[in-house]
Amino acid sequence: MTDSPRSATVADFADLAAFNALPRVGSPALSPDGTRLVAVVSELSPDGKKWQGALWEIDPGGTRQPRRLTSAAKGESSPEFTPDGSVLFLSSRPDAQSDDKDKQGKDKTALWLLPPTGEAREVYRPAGGVDGFAVAADTGHLLLSASAHPTAAFGEEDAAKRKARDDSGVTAILHEGYPIRYWDSDVGPAYRRALATGPVSADSGRVETVTDLAPDARSTIEEIIAISPDGRWAIFSEQVPVSPSYGDRYNLRLAATDGSSSRVLADQPDHSFGSAAFTPDSASVIAVRVVDSTADSPWYGTLVRIDVATGDITDLTPDFTEEPASPVVSPTGDAVYFTSSDHGHQPVWRLDLASGAITRLTARGGYTDVIVSPDGATVYAMGGAVDHPPTPVRLDATAVDQEPVRLPAPGAVSSVPGTLTEIETTVADGRTVRAWLVLPEDASVDRPAPLLLWVHGGPVMSWSNWSWRWNPWLMAARGYAVLLPDPALSTGYGHEFVKAGWGRWGAEPYTDLMAITDVAERRDDIDDSRTAAMGGSFGGYMANWIATQTTRFRAIVTHASLWHLDAFTGSTDGGYYWIREMGDPLTQPDRVKANSPHLYVANIETPMLVIHGDKDYRVPIGEGQRLYFDLLRHGVNAKFLYYPTENHWILTPGNSRIWYETIFAFLGEHVLAEEWERPELL
Repeated sequence: MTDSPRSATVADFADLAAFNALPRVGSPALSPDGTRLVAVVSELSPDGKKWQGALWEIDPGGTRQPRRLTSAAKGESSPEFTPDGSVLFLSSRPDAQSDDKDKQGKDKTALWLLPPTGEAREVYRPAGGVDGFAVAADTGHLLLSASAHPTAAFGEEDAAKRKARDDSGVTAILHEGYPIRYWDSDVGPAYRRALATGPVSADSGRVETVTDLAPDARSTIEEIIAISPDGRWAIFSEQVPVSPSYGDRYNLRLAATDGSSSRVLADQPDHSFGSAAFTPDSASVIAVRVVDSTADSPWYGTLVRIDVATGDITDLTPDFTEEPASPVVSPTGDAVYFTSSDHGHQPVWRLDLASGAITRLTARGGYTDVIVSPDGATVYAMGGAVDHPPTPVRLDATAVDQEPVRLPAPGAVSSVPGTLTEIETTVADGRTVRAWLVLPEDASVDRPAPLLLWVHGGPVMSWSNWSWRWNPWLMAARGYAVLLPDPALSTGYGHEFVKAGWGRWGAEPYTDLMAITDVAERRDDIDDSRTAAMGGSFGGYMANWIATQTTRFRAIVTHASLWHLDAFTGSTDGGYYWIREMGDPLTQPDRVKANSPHLYVANIETPMLVIHGDKDYRVPIGEGQRLYFDLLRHGVNAKFLYYPTENHWILTPGNSRIWYETIFAFLGEHVLAEEWERPELL
């Protein structure tokens, strides 16, 4: 990578190798004086087999060109500033300064420090690596997340336990709780610990001593959230087991960083807490409180303020109709900034703590990683949109419905191969269903484009930002119009819109999709005789359901998809959630049967491409295997693209390229009437 980043153009979307090579930016951090912005820029590694992160400095003022700060074969992530302007980050790079040659080669993630001047040095590398960290804004104390065996004290005893297991060839894990897997990882045998250290700065040495803040709750820590600005308090969330069928909820625990005390700060029946942030005076915590879902109603979140001394809870957003997420308190203490979905966008919102007024700062686009300047006058964030990847932007902290100032940084896109518009329709129950419609450059009355219906995952989410994994512009570069709808269950349209599809996946979500597809097909620039459908995760479920309900599409692509709902709820990594949403097969069999596509396989006539990764614990591989077998034994024209090493997503460059190449070939055969061309490396 050079220090003169190139903007992506239309040509980059026509070439998968060029697309994979585009830089991807994230995880911004702002220095205490507000003059430096550091972010992670990921690009292809020299061998092209992975995306590898490096730290770059970006000018908050938008005048200087970005410059690269680090370069390591293992990559870097998660930058955070200390009060003296040093940058802490995570990397599994070897420590060349260590005298322990064995330690140099250990492939564990360590905490590193890059001082304002000089070279980066390792700060802390426990036996199991560092999972994450937070820095006390005023003092530089650290809150660390790292794992240890549940029967061992953190540190030397845990290291000895790990070595004994390795030396004995033991990989077995004894579970006494649930879940046992999460996304693509086994839970245990080590569990998350919350650890505190003294101040870290450019002048401090290695971290030699850590304090375990919850030695009696070793297997229940869910999320390490925040450390108070004065370094006295740490907040983390804990699992509160309810029942195997209901699952867990989560409280907030407050612990003194010196290890002297620990108590539950917030715990309410039928609620969970997370995403906490301290106020500048360290006296209160702003958090997201979620009403847990039931079989009849989806979860619903609000922002709350919790008094550290008393534990009193105040609802700050009782009338806000969407789901507030990722709260950030202004350093001046007068406002909380957060994001939420809103009609195909993910704006930045400002909550005035004195008046309770909520204003929308951004007019369009999707925003994450919000940071507020020390003086409270400026907001920085990662700002993207369906037609632009996230890059660092600057916002006025109080202006309403503004357009962001995009800062010079790698990852910008100067043009995409088409245009973006919106369509909508009113469905039978009176709801308005809307969608983004991506149109290729040459779509017109004289040259109508084939249509690809692309259903989002979640299911409780929306098409509101750029996606590197599911990118519609790669399809547009090959002549397809792409419909990106938000059916029932989607966020950004109010609680009742989500509730409309709750436990009814095969009903309103399906009819919404067909209704908005009808609207797209009536356009003169769309060829309604050449259509296809695809989706991943919940979108894959919907692709399967669509295949059982209609023959209107020429081809269907289903990725990481649910097929047999009864079997799925018992094998997924969090069966309790899906039981609450889709129904318990033991007590609500009719509800499960009404929505399980495997029972309607005999109706399928449309050619299908099934895609699944073996390491997918959210939608286990058995779903894809059963689907493919059922299709074959019912005579459906089907193919199965199988990834032995990938999980719910396809995360490596080579496999991602094959993913798109196979879809292009499959759709080309069945939608464009082209001859099937097997990807070269398959």
